[in-house]
Amino acid sequence: MELKMRQLCVFLPAIMLATAAQAAETPPDAKALIQPEIVEAVAEWLSNPIVALSINAQNNLRGSLSQADIDALDAQWRQEREAADKPLISATLSAPLSIYLLRVQAGSLGLYPEIFVMDANGLNVGQSAITSDYWQGDEAKFQKTFPNGPETVFIDEPEWDDGSKIWRAQLNMTITDPETKKAIGAATVEFNLTELMRRHGTGS
Repeated sequence: MELKMRQLCVFLPAIMLATAAQAAETPPDAKALIQPEIVEAVAEWLSNPIVALSINAQNNLRGSLSQADIDALDAQWRQEREAADKPLISATLSAPLSIYLLRVQAGSLGLYPEIFVMDANGLNVGQSAITSDYWQGDEAKFQKTFPNGPETVFIDEPEWDDGSKIWRAQLNMTITDPETKKAIGAATVEFNLTELMRRHGTGS
């Protein structure tokens, strides 16, 4: 019995590594998993008044910025990530919208690793965690949503997170003002596809 247990201890880690490697090699179909009813559910909690109010407030405050101004803000954000003093990051993370998004993330029980909302310039307005950068305007999440107008949805390709051993994919959508019906910003909701597959009963 003791010999069998030792053999099991040797082979079990190898089996687990092989299973993880196999999972990493086979990307799930993000568009099939993030079904229309899931998109509708996300749109529902993004329709909370705090979202549009926060975006409109930042749009009114900043207006249309030059690329130089945007780059300066983005550079400030990146520098603050390594600094003790973080005025821009602290102001963003303590904003009511960020607090709301953090609650949504926590309530998802692992389904949403990250959520953030952008203004008309592609700059963060609120987020559930610190992002690597402040400006998203040069990325597909913004370029394939906000410029294309209201009700635009873009689901990006899945990516393997080797640290967490999960598949991730981003659901991106334009945020529309409930009164004017015009596009005012965009939102990105990152999905834990591995968890979503488990909930669908299709994961291992």
